[in-house]
Formats: sequence, C-alpha cells, structure tokens
Amino acid sequence: MLSAIGNTPLVALDQLRPPGAGPLWGKLESFNPGGSAKDRTARALVRDAQRRGVLTKDSVVVESSSGNLGVALAREAVLGGWEFHCVVDRRTNASTLAHIRALGATIHEVERPDLETGDWLVARRALVATLVDELGAINLDQYSNRAAFSAHEEGTMREIVEQLGHAPDILAVAVSTTGTVGGCLRYVAKHKLPTRVVAIDAQGSVLFDGARGARVLPGYGAGVVTELSTLTEPHEVIRVHARDAVNAARTTARATGFLPGASGGAVAWGVDKLARDNPGAEIVAIFHDDGRAYLDTIYNDEWVADNVTDP
Repeated sequence: MLSAIGNTPLVALDQLRPPGAGPLWGKLESFNPGGSAKDRTARALVRDAQRRGVLTKDSVVVESSSGNLGVALAREAVLGGWEFHCVVDRRTNASTLAHIRALGATIHEVERPDLETGDWLVARRALVATLVDELGAINLDQYSNRAAFSAHEEGTMREIVEQLGHAPDILAVAVSTTGTVGGCLRYVAKHKLPTRVVAIDAQGSVLFDGARGARVLPGYGAGVVTELSTLTEPHEVIRVHARDAVNAARTTARATGFLPGASGGAVAWGVDKLARDNPGAEIVAIFHDDGRAYLDTIYNDEWVADNVTDP
C-alpha cells in the first residue's frame, strides 16, 4: 500500500488556457492511495519518527488535521500497528470523517473556535496538547516538522521536473501548513531552477503577512503562523476568496472532467490569473486532492448559498 504513494500523473489542462497563455499542467495528487498529497506528508512524518525511535507499535499519536492528513495517518496507523487520535473541527467534510473512522482512528472534534483569536486551528492545536498529556501520546506536528519539506522536495517537485523533462516557468501551490510549497522551493533552490513558486493562500489567512479574517473552506490558509511558514519564502502570494475558489472549482470540473477540491479551486483561480498576467509562461498547478469529499459542500448550491459570501 505504501509503495503506491507518489509518482502521481501530470496532465495537460489545455481547456483552461486563456488566450495567449502558455502550457498549463496539473499535478493530480488525488491519485495517491488516500486521495491527497498528505499521503506524502504522513509517510515522511512517520518514517522520520520511526528513525528517531519515538514511534513504535506501542505508541499513541495525536494530530490535528482539516481532513486529508487524518486519512493518511489513519492508514499509517493500521499498517504500523499503533493508535491514532485525530483532532478536527466542524469544517471537516463528513465523508472524510467517515473515512478516518472506517480506518479505526478515534476522532475528537473541537466544540468552538479559540476564544481569543476566533480561529478553529488554534482551538484544534490546544486540544492536541491536552490529549497528548492525557493519553501519554506523541504529536508528529505537521505544522513544524521539517520532514514535510523532504516529502515534497524529494517527491513532488522532483517528479514534476522529471515528468516535464525541464523546470516549468511557474509553479502554483495552495498553502496551509506550507510543507508542500516549502519542499518545492527547496528543490528549486538546490538545483538552481528558474521556476517562480507561487503560494495560493486564502483571504483571511495569516500566512505570509496575511490579515486575519473568516475562512469557511478547509484545506488552504491558516489561522496561525506555522513554524514551517517562517522557514519558507514563496516568490509570490496570491490570496483567493472562498467564492472565487468555489466558482473556479466548478468551472474546472466542467471544462476538464477533473473535479478539484476546495484548495484546488483556489489554485485554479490563481492559475488563471497567472496565465493572464504571464503570457506564454508554462505553469504547473499542484492539486492537493479532488472534489469527491466536497460534493456536499462546494458543489452543493444550498450549502454554498448558506456558507459562502461574495468577495
């Protein structure tokens, strides 16, 4: 099962090219066995912890997740023989929660956002700290663990360059923990590539000097400045409103046949802007997951009307 992680397809997205645009490509991370790029992250975090001797078959692991890492770690726990507790909030898709439970993990849902900041991620991390003490558990901490960088430096970005046969002009990556964008940036710097790496962030996210605001879509943006983000300097940041992400996801699905998730919608919106602003540039977009877990949210007109405001 673990050998199926990585080597995901890179596909042409010609249907999304605006006039004058160069080649557009999508790196489809939904082809990982757990359906997202977080399979790579989970594998790197677990392997690192095992090498350091802090994760054994007797271990209990507690981790915060908006969904996809929870799925990936739940599978790692099955295969590694250890116990996993996943801390989520109410924005996590119901189908993703069902997936995590089906793999035998225990789910803990925070009841309210952090009182001081109003942010759900802050509240999740506080509950993680409490559970670590109560359960005598360990926390792999995807928000600070540099093993996440290696997963995408040695995996995602290397694959993109090998699949293309050269470095793209622009890489567009949605950010939350910033492990993916940070790893890709490290590969670009190490190999002295000309690629401009663009972070696709949410309006309301505090990453990269963003202004705090309400965020309704999981999967991109953050309410805390993660430690990994302080070690990461994307060449450009594009912030995307939830409504634009939803519209772009739907447009992409109907134009290409690929159903993006919430962060993928934001990436699609950002790529359209980049393609129009940089005529002729070859652009690769990383789609961290697909939209099957979002059919009841961003692809549901009633949910969108109730939860997503106009920019």
